[in-house]
Amino acid sequence: MSHEISITGQITPDQVPMIAENGIKTIINNRPDGEEAGQPTSAELAAAAKKAGLAYKEISFASSDLNQTHVEDFADFFNQAEQPILMFCRVGARSTGIYEAAKKMDLLDD
Repeated sequence: MSHEISITGQITPDQVPMIAENGIKTIINNRPDGEEAGQPTSAELAAAAKKAGLAYKEISFASSDLNQTHVEDFADFFNQAEQPILMFCRVGARSTGIYEAAKKMDLLDD
């Protein structure tokens, strides 16, 4: 990948300070709230990101529901976001998929 990004599975609010310490500047959440019991909410993660001085954006979608609007919203945010960026979902597949879709559609700045 040509951008400064990392993709991972679900993160928790208590991991956000360490994420910031490791140099990440922006977090993108591709996982909808409530997919499984015990999953932190986007609001909890946004609050932790804000406290750690990180930008945060939720562009969530169910695994089979990725559409043009999601990809365009992602690309618009991604292109102005400070890198390095950490993207996450349940296991990383959705985040990889939206990133690759935006690249394939030539929506990401190099």
